[in-house]
Amino acid sequence: MMDLRGVSDQELLLLLKKDDERAMAEIITRYWQRMLAVAINRLDNQQEAEECVQDVFMRFWQLRVKLELKYTLYTYLSAAVRYRVYNLLDSQHRKFISIVPLSSEMEISSGEFHADSELLEKELLERIAVYVDQLPQKCRIVYKMSREDGKSNEQIATELKITEKTVEAHLTKAVKDIRENLAGSSAGLAFLLLTSERFKDLF
Repeated sequence: MMDLRGVSDQELLLLLKKDDERAMAEIITRYWQRMLAVAINRLDNQQEAEECVQDVFMRFWQLRVKLELKYTLYTYLSAAVRYRVYNLLDSQHRKFISIVPLSSEMEISSGEFHADSELLEKELLERIAVYVDQLPQKCRIVYKMSREDGKSNEQIATELKITEKTVEAHLTKAVKDIRENLAGSSAGLAFLLLTSERFKDLF
């Protein structure tokens, strides 16, 4: 059995795309402690930090076939952990203010930890909207009916008087074009796609 300890990150990613679980295990071994340090630095809570890192690695494995890294693996993973932490802190903040009214000073302070995440989400949504508008007309209509209106392929086919196979072809092209346009995004934006529940349904 091949010893993966001396294999480069790029080689591990190639193995990962072939569903090699040993490659994923090696990536976790290499980066777990470093990613945990990133999370703890912001959370100051061991259990929550471990859960954030675990979530990132799980999502990384789920999207292994789609991964096209333009930066180092460390850069992507650390960005993913940071924004997973921001999402967690944002969730905790919203729960807290629903129970205890905050002073204006506390609101400003507590808002700092999720400001970057919100800016990234806004930028990503704006980019996706631009790329959707650039799609061919029929392709754009099908994509919006599916992703924005939540209609099934069967419903879209019936309304547009086309086959379900044609609907699938339009959606495949739309997703491919949008992903290719997003390929040059910053590490933060790219991993926001991987870690945020909000963007799962777009692709």
